[in-house]
Amino acid sequence: MRMANKTTAEKLATIQQGYTLEGATIELGAAIVDGEVHKEAQVRLPLAMMNRHGLVAGATGTGKTVTLHMIAEQLSTAGVPVFLADIKGDLSGLATPATGSEKLTARTSALGQDWSAKNFPVEFLSLGGDGNGIPVRATITSFGPILLSRIMDLNDTQESSLQLIFHFADQKNLELIDLKDLRAVIQFLTSDEGKAELENLGGLSKATAGVILRELVGLEAQGMEKFFGEPEFDTAELLRTAPDGRGVVSCLELPTLQTKPLLFSTFLMWLLADLFEDLPEAGDLDKPKLVFFLDEAHLLFNDASKAFLEAITTTVRLIRSKGVGIFFVTQTPKDVPADILGQLANRVQHALRAFTPEDAKALKATVSTFPVSDYDLEKTLTSAGIGEAVITVMNEKGAPTPVALTRLRAPESVMGPSTDELIRSTVAASALLSKYGTAVDNVSAYEKLNGQVAASTGDPAPGLPPAPASSTGTSQADIDAEARRIEEEILGRPSSRPSTPESYPAPPMPAPPAPAPAPAPQDGMFGDIAGALGGALGGGLKSMVRSMGTQLGRDLMRGVFGTSSRRRR
Repeated sequence: MRMANKTTAEKLATIQQGYTLEGATIELGAAIVDGEVHKEAQVRLPLAMMNRHGLVAGATGTGKTVTLHMIAEQLSTAGVPVFLADIKGDLSGLATPATGSEKLTARTSALGQDWSAKNFPVEFLSLGGDGNGIPVRATITSFGPILLSRIMDLNDTQESSLQLIFHFADQKNLELIDLKDLRAVIQFLTSDEGKAELENLGGLSKATAGVILRELVGLEAQGMEKFFGEPEFDTAELLRTAPDGRGVVSCLELPTLQTKPLLFSTFLMWLLADLFEDLPEAGDLDKPKLVFFLDEAHLLFNDASKAFLEAITTTVRLIRSKGVGIFFVTQTPKDVPADILGQLANRVQHALRAFTPEDAKALKATVSTFPVSDYDLEKTLTSAGIGEAVITVMNEKGAPTPVALTRLRAPESVMGPSTDELIRSTVAASALLSKYGTAVDNVSAYEKLNGQVAASTGDPAPGLPPAPASSTGTSQADIDAEARRIEEEILGRPSSRPSTPESYPAPPMPAPPAPAPAPAPQDGMFGDIAGALGGALGGGLKSMVRSMGTQLGRDLMRGVFGTSSRRRR
């Protein structure tokens, strides 16, 4: 909608008054009114309101990535850590100062921007080492059944069955670190030896377990095993500041996004879910603890299950109280479900196209989500230039600011990739390289189910369960033979998996004594006390849970996505 005609001076006064803010701000640019840029009408976003989440939208090529770049620079300068998914590789330029030019000086002067070339503290990350950055891995148990179901494209019934499998592994102290651990557990449950356990689970059929196994082997065949394992990335690393007080920009490289879009988008959600589980309530802060940009956000929601969508919605709604702001980046607001879109108070809308009836429908829907303004938004959104956007944000009183077509400020670092040499040297000098650079393969479900755990020589370490006895005669050869069979069926070609006896481990070691059963969760007074103390004790409860090692403890630590980090056990 559009208000009655006003003079240019009246329109400017509305914008100036609406964006006159008291606290620290992110400077976005100068308002465009009646076709002219007015540097006296600055458009800005309150730093304290960035945990109210936001949306950066617009057609391809309209400048969304440059907008992220410019906002990330100012957040870092304000001491706020930033997480960015670098899909095109352009955001690595944050580590390199830009080069000035006459054209750039003319643009920034017209905006009232005091521009100078700068670089920013960047930590380069990569999923599973798929790229040049520090490897980011998750354990299967931490990733959880809901997120894993998303990657495996399971239906609701199969997703529920996978949750039962995770429950069984938790109950039996079978650590799910990587894909072969989950494969070994499913293989056991579908074997003659595991038949009784399968029946005890209830609601899990052998046929459904077989389908899940098939999908799991498919993931392995696609080379996805490198993304899961240890050392698991601690999301607290995303909250760091540099020695000079600036926020560290964690830049996750995604060089092969197009071949694994579900994996990458779901991994980003795991990072958020892990932060959500770890961070304490923070209340109102002067600035957020972290701002998290989710690029290509439509990938999160395409064909998502009901459980997955509910978990995202819950995370977005609650994580802001822990000091984390999330900005979804996509082409149109209709890419984001209504329940989530309604929580995105800060809007930066770049130009939209209206070439097709579907485009026109999306345009009308977008216009309807903005407050009443002095602009003809249908016309404005289809005619805005590159580096311009229609903006409305939440002011310090929690009310929307006036809609303003804005020419956006220019980044002060390179708008493009940094050199490979700079990226490699930055990674080599990173303190995270020694922590996460080399994958390790600790004893977990795979070894326990195949008798590869040495006999116990004493009591287990405090807080850790004893290794269970091997309860199956299924050998590694049997498991890999089944994996080869399924892989060949899926790929339609001979498997690359080894089949010679030399590739298999030595015969199972003598089984250690069977562990005593974990005490069952208690009802009554203890349950009431645990529930009452949960919110009050926070980290203290986590410490207690870690030492308990019981099923009650594991159930408490399962998060909104069914996630359960090994670091918290």
